[in-house]
Amino acid sequence: MGRDYRKIKAWKLADELAVLIYKSTGDFPKSEIYGLTSQIRRAAVSVAANIVEGASRKTKLDYSHFLYISRGSLAEVGYYIHLSRRLDFIDENKCTKLGRLQQETAATLYGLIKSVESET
Repeated sequence: MGRDYRKIKAWKLADELAVLIYKSTGDFPKSEIYGLTSQIRRAAVSVAANIVEGASRKTKLDYSHFLYISRGSLAEVGYYIHLSRRLDFIDENKCTKLGRLQQETAATLYGLIKSVESET
């Protein structure tokens, strides 16, 4: 059965982050298509996808497992945003916007993990 992932705030934020990452990486150098562009996009999609997969699981333990995978992918996204700025692939404003959304997603996901782990 599972939970309706579309009602999970952490998923909504992760989904928005994935869309913004895709839009923001469209202008990355073509030489990065199989490098940083691919890595940041995969990590961003993984955040939302693992929330979806976890929500479909029957046990709290399985759900938590996928939420922690999502959290790891989200940390990767944070680093890739930082690296993209250092390489001048994104401007300061875009970096700030992405960074804020990544941090809001992280805080919300952390809250979801704590909530799932405290379920009886």
